Amino acid sequence: MYSGAVTLGALSSVEEARARIEHAIAGRTVLTEFRDAVAEFGERPALHWRGADGWHALTWGEYRDQVRRAAYGLKSLGIQRGGFGAILMRNRPEHLIADLALLFARGVPVSLYNTLAPEQIAYIVGHCEAQVAFVEDSGMLARFEAVLDRLPNLRHLVLIEGDAPGTIGWSELLARGDAEAAGDIGWFEAALDEVRPADLATLIYTSGTTGPPKGVMDTHRNVLWMSASGAAGLPEASPDDRHLSYLPLAHAFERYAGHWNAIVRRTQVYFCPDLQKVFEFAVEVHPTAMIGSPRVWEKLQAGIQAAVAADPDPQRRAAVEQALDVGLRVTQFRMRGEEPPETLAAAAERAAPVWAAIRARVGLDQCRLGVTGAAPISPSVVEFFRSLDLPLVEGYGMTESTVGATMNPLGQERLGTVGKPNYGLELKVAGDGELLVRGGNVMLGYYKDPEGTAAAIDADGWLHTGDVATIDLDEYVRIVDRKKELIITSGGKNISPANLENLLKRNRLVGQAAAIGDRRPYVTALMVLDPDAARAWAAANGRAGVSLIDLARDPDVLAEVQRAVDSTNELVSHAEQIRRFHVLPVEWTADSGELTPTLKLKRRVIAERYSSQIEELYT
Repeated sequence: MYSGAVTLGALSSVEEARARIEHAIAGRTVLTEFRDAVAEFGERPALHWRGADGWHALTWGEYRDQVRRAAYGLKSLGIQRGGFGAILMRNRPEHLIADLALLFARGVPVSLYNTLAPEQIAYIVGHCEAQVAFVEDSGMLARFEAVLDRLPNLRHLVLIEGDAPGTIGWSELLARGDAEAAGDIGWFEAALDEVRPADLATLIYTSGTTGPPKGVMDTHRNVLWMSASGAAGLPEASPDDRHLSYLPLAHAFERYAGHWNAIVRRTQVYFCPDLQKVFEFAVEVHPTAMIGSPRVWEKLQAGIQAAVAADPDPQRRAAVEQALDVGLRVTQFRMRGEEPPETLAAAAERAAPVWAAIRARVGLDQCRLGVTGAAPISPSVVEFFRSLDLPLVEGYGMTESTVGATMNPLGQERLGTVGKPNYGLELKVAGDGELLVRGGNVMLGYYKDPEGTAAAIDADGWLHTGDVATIDLDEYVRIVDRKKELIITSGGKNISPANLENLLKRNRLVGQAAAIGDRRPYVTALMVLDPDAARAWAAANGRAGVSLIDLARDPDVLAEVQRAVDSTNELVSHAEQIRRFHVLPVEWTADSGELTPTLKLKRRVIAERYSSQIEELYT
């Protein structure tokens, strides 16, 4: 392993790769890529969605027509150049159409998680001073309406489904666009020259370690640089390739794979608006590539194993289990770079139809590549899917790197690592073990946050990831720990624990709180009572002199803490909500070891010291 500040790879090879990327994307934007995709494949399908009567599709030409009408509609509303537009929708064609329409209107799209609470919507939409918002339905509209009085710059609400006072319907926006286009025919196409590579393609708001979310500024150059860099590790693209879009489009992973890269690689997108139905849709779509957070793959593995175990035919069950065992042993040989013995290879040929049948049952029989990222994954999960002859690989990146930085190369994967640097990227490990990344996909910075930008990207252009890593002699990266205090759930959701903890501590009884949930399916919390507030509460409630230990399990105290949790959950998204909590009968101090001298949480100490209580919260 390297130690200290080291940079991998010959500089000349990195410079050559960067020169190739820069040449390939010179002068280009997401809009010029879209134009060329339409020119090449205008009559071929681009976007698919399922209605009550089956699947429907827009061709690339129809896609472009919808974008053009919506862009002119935005022009009629007076959207200013560089103005922001918010999008609160599930995965559906209108989400991508609105995104591109804003870009053609010389604006900037900002997708919102559809689980955001009104308070969070108010912060993000207010922070970027959005002039227009696209909202899917009345339920999502209600969350906007609850905070409209705090959004003076938001002049227009476009409602996709239904109608409501004070909103513009989707069909009305398109009709306005038709009328506007008649008076200025060349305005839409002029965007191809007026929007430049250095212009913003989006803001993606990501949770910080403390305080409110930060708006990551991704330019058109960032997006196309990422696509060119990542393409070196992907199979050759085909217009028949199918991507199943089900992760939130507010997440950099889906925004890249299901929108930008689909345009660049001219692939078809199928929308699944409900994460719980992803493999129901997959059976119909047969995606040729599949992305997913570890939680998606974990749940799929558990489902397959449960189905095998529930097979009432003992002979068939035994045959499937044997085929899975053969696949696992073959995988273990190949992951070591070795070919399996002849007898095992022969057994693999007999087992291959069983693997194919299992993949077909979940719709992945035509999947040439599975990618997992956004959170660490257990090597055993990767081994399981590779034992089904499904090439699942792990990568690493962050919103600040336009999603990707490393990926395991197909056929050369190493379990427990996140692979090698993407083409053209430089990676190095700083003296304190932090992983640094440099390349054209590194964000422009944080919107309205020069101090945060300077802390994230140093003067030499290195992005400080906040993750502690090692890099071996073959350039494989292993993430050791997280330097920054950020929860990444097993579903891939980034959550600021400090935000939740500060909300909990608004209740006087809560002295300290530690949000738990990294690599877990949901968020929980450990809390300790404030001694002074607890004594005052006890005196006021006929319990004077009762110890802190007894108060920590008093039903009335727990009810008060539950109210603190409930009020916190009202202000955050579904993924951030605290599902369970435990009040500890102790006090956290610097002397007891849970706090630093400046009274910050020592999270690792807390996790180790109270591991049994934490495990009970997930039982």
